[in-house]
Amino acid sequence: MRRIDTKDIFRVVDANANRLKEGLRVCEDISRFILNDTAATRQYKVIRHKLSSAVVSLCGSYASIVRVRNIEEDVGKKTTASEMRRKSVQDIFYANSQRIKESVRVLEEFAKLINEKTACDFKKLRYAIYALEKKIIRKL
Repeated sequence: MRRIDTKDIFRVVDANANRLKEGLRVCEDISRFILNDTAATRQYKVIRHKLSSAVVSLCGSYASIVRVRNIEEDVGKKTTASEMRRKSVQDIFYANSQRIKESVRVLEEFAKLINEKTACDFKKLRYAIYALEKKIIRKL
């Protein structure tokens, strides 16, 4: 069995932190520019900043995960056809909301290998995201 080292875990953290932050930004912009919802916009921004703090807490620094990034050999970087199909703002929101929830769950699981407290922080963020998603879906 292949030995998994910190570099491998940091690659997972890097990919999912990026995916999560990108999805949060899309949902934040829908809240801001489409719904004109100040409170939801602020909540997305707060979650995004808490995520960044949790990632740094987990890995020591942002630079430590960027150093292990290996885009050239990433076997999953190809865009899938479903990513290119969006028919409405609701579709965009839903797709990004799913991306957010999946990524935060991955971060939570891998954080358990490094720092239990940070894993709990990701779990709290995940539940905050569930609540915010419900609020936005009602408005869309």
